[in-house]
Amino acid sequence: MAKEPEKGHYHHHEGHHGHHHHEVTNVNPAFIIGIVLNTAFVVAEVIIGFSTSSLALLSDAGHNATDVFSLLLSMFAFKLSKSKATNKYTYGYKRATILNSLVNAVLLLFVTAGILWEGINRLQNSVFIQGTTVSVVAFAGIFVNGISAWLFFKDKDKDINIMGAYLHLLSDALVAFGVVISGIIIYYTQWFWIDTAISFVIAIMILISTWQLLTDSIRLALDGVPRNIDLKKVEESILSFKEIKHVYHIHVWALSSNQNALTAHVVLVDNNIATFEKIKHEIKHTLHHLNIHHSTLEVETVNVDGKEVCEE
Repeated sequence: MAKEPEKGHYHHHEGHHGHHHHEVTNVNPAFIIGIVLNTAFVVAEVIIGFSTSSLALLSDAGHNATDVFSLLLSMFAFKLSKSKATNKYTYGYKRATILNSLVNAVLLLFVTAGILWEGINRLQNSVFIQGTTVSVVAFAGIFVNGISAWLFFKDKDKDINIMGAYLHLLSDALVAFGVVISGIIIYYTQWFWIDTAISFVIAIMILISTWQLLTDSIRLALDGVPRNIDLKKVEESILSFKEIKHVYHIHVWALSSNQNALTAHVVLVDNNIATFEKIKHEIKHTLHHLNIHHSTLEVETVNVDGKEVCEE
């Protein structure tokens, strides 16, 4: 009777060499703190907004509520990506983080469109703004969103899912900063159009930062080569082993927002498969340093006629 594979069999390459410097190990505290801070801020904005009849604050409360939703979604995707592989999902649910980053990018585009739409409306219909109240609440918003964004800062370049959460919070901190500045200017000058002008500048800044997230998310969702992978360098690193004559059919794709996989055909210089067995772990070790966490290599030798033969 065949021996049943060990639990976690599908993850046998992961962490084989103990290198985890490219992976995000635990960001749960950042998610929880961010969710709690932003929820409290939304509640405060709703209360103050109703008491002062400030449409601006109530609108911002709705906008900040999307942050809470985004953080909940990101945390859920991150937790889902850690779940074990199954017979139906042999990689587990790692790709949930990629799908979530795509959702986050689209949400940010809607937020940007909302800011621009509101700005255009305000250009047509001048709105009286309570400079002091709006500035005080927005100042609190800088701290809430700034602290939350800072919690994700160190991991933002390691994981596109974390980058999405970071950009959401940073964009809100920028919006809050713009509101503080416009509130102060309006208080002293009564130039209500300043609010609209600053909102346009902020919207453009959010759009620029979101565009990279959107294009990266689409690329990963379509199994494109991740941005942190240099395919030429990957090929050169495999060919740097003198036992390897040729490498082709290289495919690299993202398993999750922070793990990548590779499949490739390698042709050996001699016909000795035992040669490859000796260097196999070294090749995978080298690839791990190039952000390839799972590698599958198909070995081929050259027969007497010089014709490449596939080895099982």
